[in-house]
Order: sequence, then structure tokens, then C-alpha cells
Amino acid sequence: MSKNSIIYDDLFRYCGKRSFPSLLRYVLFTPGFRYIYLFRKCKKKNFLFPLYRFLLLKCSHKYGIQIPYQTEIGKGFRIVHFGMVVINPCTKIGSNFNISNGCTIGNSGDKKNGVPIIGNYVSMQANSVIVGDVKIGNNVLIAPNTFVNFDVPDDSIVIGTKASIIHKNQASNKQFVYTV
Repeated sequence: MSKNSIIYDDLFRYCGKRSFPSLLRYVLFTPGFRYIYLFRKCKKKNFLFPLYRFLLLKCSHKYGIQIPYQTEIGKGFRIVHFGMVVINPCTKIGSNFNISNGCTIGNSGDKKNGVPIIGNYVSMQANSVIVGDVKIGNNVLIAPNTFVNFDVPDDSIVIGTKASIIHKNQASNKQFVYTV
């Protein structure tokens, strides 16, 4: 799969289209998508890499998004609201991932030292945090203001200040995450 098709999959998550005019519009006027576009372009190491890397750093400082280009993120990535998004470069994230403003995915310095592995169709709502060597399953919704430092099974909602898991037998996270 080429990097351009991944960029168009990311674009589809924003506007439901895979057209060049939409790509141009979202790169120019949507800060979250602009960051994703530059992030994807940095993956391809060619003669334009220094330019894309410079633009990614500039965009990072301007919008408060810290997602290093080394981070592994599948197709259909969407930054819902830009601002203060931090992801550790060693994190592995599946496809169709939503992240909102104020979210952090990182390393933990305690007994769960390591970085998270996040599955497909995961949505992190505003100000949620995932830290440590944990596995987040597929089709998971992390509710706003939730701190997660434990494994989360598939088809779950993690909610509350004490972070309890609600299994979703009938519900689907796909209503929160548009698929590609």
C-alpha cells in the first residue's frame, strides 16, 4: 500500500471523499489533517524528507501536536480536535484511530514500564491518557478524562475517574469511528 493511498484513507475519515480538491482543502485549512499529511510524508525517506520534517516540526510547535514521524499508525488516522496531543514514538496504533485534544499516549515509569499497543477502531476522547506497557483491544472507546494503565479487551468502553470497563456486547464503536 502506497503512502498516498494511506493519506487518502486519512482524508476519507475527515470528509468522506478521496479527491484531490478535498485533499488540497484539508491540507490548507484543517490543522489536524495538515499534521497527518506531513506525518505521512515524513515516512518516505527521499530528497524531500528534510523539507517535510521541517514543516512537521513547525506544525507541531504551532498546533501543540507531538506525534513523532517514527510512530507506527495505521490507515484512517484522525485528529478530531487539534491541540496538546502527545504520542510516544514507540507506540503502535492500528487503523481507524481517533484522538481528541488533550490526549496523551506514553511511557510509564512504574512497574508497567513500556508503551501502549492500540488496536483498530479505537477512539480516545478529550483529555484521556493511556500509559505503560498495556494493550488496548479493537473497537474500544476511551471516554473523556479517563486514565488507562491496564489492558483493555476488545469491544469495550473505558469510563470514569476510576477507569472501569464496560463491555459492549450489542454496541459498536464504529458509530464513533468511521471506517475506511
